[in-house]
Amino acid sequence: MAEKRDYYEVLGVDKNATPEEIKKAYRVLGKKYHPDVNPGDKEAEEKFKEVGEAYSVLSDPDKRRQYDQFGHQAFEGGMGGGYSYDNVDFQDLFSSIFGGSDIFGSFGDIFGGGARRTSNGPSKGANVRAGIRITFDEAMRGVSKEIEINYKEECGTCHGTGAKPGTNPQKCPKCDGKGQVAYTQQSLFGISRSIQACPECRGTGTIIKDKCSACLGAGYVNRKKKISVNIPAGIDDGQSIRVANQGDPGSKGGPRGDLLVEVRVLDHPSFQRDGMNIYTRVPMSFATATLGGDINIPTVYGEQKVFTVKAGTPSETTVRFRGEGAPSVRSASVKGDLYVTLEVQIPTDLTKEQKELLKAFDDACHGKTPDNGGGTAGKKKKFFK
Repeated sequence: MAEKRDYYEVLGVDKNATPEEIKKAYRVLGKKYHPDVNPGDKEAEEKFKEVGEAYSVLSDPDKRRQYDQFGHQAFEGGMGGGYSYDNVDFQDLFSSIFGGSDIFGSFGDIFGGGARRTSNGPSKGANVRAGIRITFDEAMRGVSKEIEINYKEECGTCHGTGAKPGTNPQKCPKCDGKGQVAYTQQSLFGISRSIQACPECRGTGTIIKDKCSACLGAGYVNRKKKISVNIPAGIDDGQSIRVANQGDPGSKGGPRGDLLVEVRVLDHPSFQRDGMNIYTRVPMSFATATLGGDINIPTVYGEQKVFTVKAGTPSETTVRFRGEGAPSVRSASVKGDLYVTLEVQIPTDLTKEQKELLKAFDDACHGKTPDNGGGTAGKKKKFFK
């Protein structure tokens, strides 16, 4: 059998280390070598147990004093028996590794410590989800909408007990009314103990032998309910609005859950949204792009802004209008920007005279001088005058 390493060496601390330094080293190494962080790694598993053994001794003042005096022999033969994990704060360790998440269950019980029990008292009801569609303009300005949901209401026959009138729910014999049962099993590190909801009463602590005929033992009945939802200006597609206390009823007197309304915003034929910024395209004539002039720019608020186009402005030029975008749902005074792409329109239905005049303009651009005669040449002269 391999010789055990010095416990101070295992934790990487000095023999004069303080309890805080020992605990800090243990937490770092425990996180590094934990089996859930190193699945299938036997070497890491052994180091994890070695770290736990070292901490079990050095974290206990009496055991540490014995170890400092007699070394490993203090816990072998007749000098105190083997080490144990009694002083290892695995709950603290797993909290440091996994951020206190309950997703891994009651890790504090794996090593024989006290069980971490969940509350069997009043609990909040489940949240209910619903959806609603609004127009792009409604999203920009804000709107109040009424929606209909399935609302769980206390049963008027049994008054929420779920039991037949004249009877009462009885204490669950499996969990003795606690709503939880403990399960014990042998694991890699010893005896593991976990607490789970009682399968007989589903965590309620009571069972109903004679169920109410009106609600079939549920304690509530479903009905349609209309609820007004205030949708703030600037709401974006896919965002949700929380309406407090309109969800499912809680248990054992707990509060109701909330109603979560997902908002779907319909597309607009002219405007597109990206965050708080709005994008659109506005046409301008060839003459305006060439000579310059004023054009009207529509906004998401229904107003028209006059914009002066500079002479020689090319097509696909983008203009930014500050503060003309979507408002923030948190503060209506904070708004994004409006980006307008100017698009030169090429006419496709010119008359014969318009075509001749345009041809005259093209000839002039290429250095061809119109004569003083009639016909097309005369029209060219007239055009340039």
